[in-house]
Amino acid sequence: MPIAIPIWIDDPTNAAILAVSEDRLQGFQLDPFGEIAERSGVEVATVLERIVAMLHSGTIRRVRQTLMATNLAAGALCAWQVPAERLNDAFEWLFREDPFSGHVVIRTTDAATPGSNYRLWTTLKVPQGFSLDKHAAFLARTIGAAAYRLMPAKALFALGVGHVRRRGIEPGARAEVLADVKDTVVVELDALEWRVLAAIKRELAEDEIVRDVWAARAREAGVTRDEFARIGDALSAKGVIGRFSTFLEHVKPNAGAGGQSVTRYNALFHWKVPAGREIDAGRELGRHYIMTHAYWREGGPEFRGVNIMGVAHGTEKDTLLAHKAAIDEHLREAGIAFDYTNVFWGGRSEIKPSEIVPAAYVEFCAAHQLDPEAMRP
Repeated sequence: MPIAIPIWIDDPTNAAILAVSEDRLQGFQLDPFGEIAERSGVEVATVLERIVAMLHSGTIRRVRQTLMATNLAAGALCAWQVPAERLNDAFEWLFREDPFSGHVVIRTTDAATPGSNYRLWTTLKVPQGFSLDKHAAFLARTIGAAAYRLMPAKALFALGVGHVRRRGIEPGARAEVLADVKDTVVVELDALEWRVLAAIKRELAEDEIVRDVWAARAREAGVTRDEFARIGDALSAKGVIGRFSTFLEHVKPNAGAGGQSVTRYNALFHWKVPAGREIDAGRELGRHYIMTHAYWREGGPEFRGVNIMGVAHGTEKDTLLAHKAAIDEHLREAGIAFDYTNVFWGGRSEIKPSEIVPAAYVEFCAAHQLDPEAMRP
């Protein structure tokens, strides 16, 4: 009888692989599975076998080379105020019908607070040459939103969802140095770069998880493998390539693992720090190992003027609140006052990468009877 391949994250070999493959491979990776093998100490054949098995079972949601989409398209975190009776329909439409909406989450707060009536949250990217504001207005009409708030990132301080390596982190654990500041300047690409980028960014099917992972994608893009690699490296140098990643299905229970979930709670933390201290606060926040995302966004009057936000995940709500309390104390110790803070808890969620290729927006307009020229800035 064949021996079953372990598919859950608590298997030591899988944990070693995932500790690297979730978010440690920065930039364009010509040989990603070889790099995972080298860093994890697991033979490359086993790396390939285990990643395929975890993808097939649903432990891993997707495998792909990510992009720094904030440098490729205008984007924002969006909070939508939708009537309760339309909330689930709006969620479904944004997840299934809008390729430019990425994370779609229904959030709640522990008490009625500023902005708590904004239950539906999404990330949104609109390809170069088209208007983020006009697209958001179209979405609001379509889903029946009474109001919405667009919150573009002014700076990023943490971006990397490594659930396995974050398990067991103590509240307050942080790096010795301040987090780097990542800008959000949009970079222009030529037609060939867009063609190669489109081939790079699409998630890998199970039969594409092989050692020479980019050979077929190079043929698809109409270039040699060497040219594909050269352009991939050039795109990395331009700052538009993120990391090669195996994304875990971190919320939904896995039937093959006895109904276990990687995490149970998703917390969006808010702080209002003094104007002029946003970069200082963001760099302090980004030091904390628990933070998967940290950024400067303006919440406006709808959210009582918050300007620093971050996301953390965990299996216990009280533990996440302890992390939040430790960060609060650290900010005070660093001389960064804040006069308001809040937590928005994630509930139902779906995650997909936002489409950022301009040609895809023209296709979307055709499918929804929109004039693409009227959707330009």
